[in-house]
Amino acid sequence: MKYWLVIFGMAAATFPIRASFLVFGNRLDFPPLVRRALHYVPAAVLSALIVPMALMPKGSLALAPDNPYLVGTLVAGVVAFATRKTLLAIVASFVVYGMMRLI
Repeated sequence: MKYWLVIFGMAAATFPIRASFLVFGNRLDFPPLVRRALHYVPAAVLSALIVPMALMPKGSLALAPDNPYLVGTLVAGVVAFATRKTLLAIVASFVVYGMMRLI
């Protein structure tokens, strides 16, 4: 029962914040500096999630070539930067990761 209370409590706390952008989205006018800063939020959040997982998959620092996660992540970054194709970057990183796991 406690878990359901926590889930509903968190939903009640976060829903108004998320809904405010849908309700007031057209009426909110952010300053140019805030708009420019918000443009970088998705890349920053994605990096904050991926980099620790790639560098420390088992809780301690593991550098390449022993770390297939890091090598796959680096391949994905290089392919994405060179081709600007997200799907190709994902496929290339999975192929490299899978080959490293098999070896």
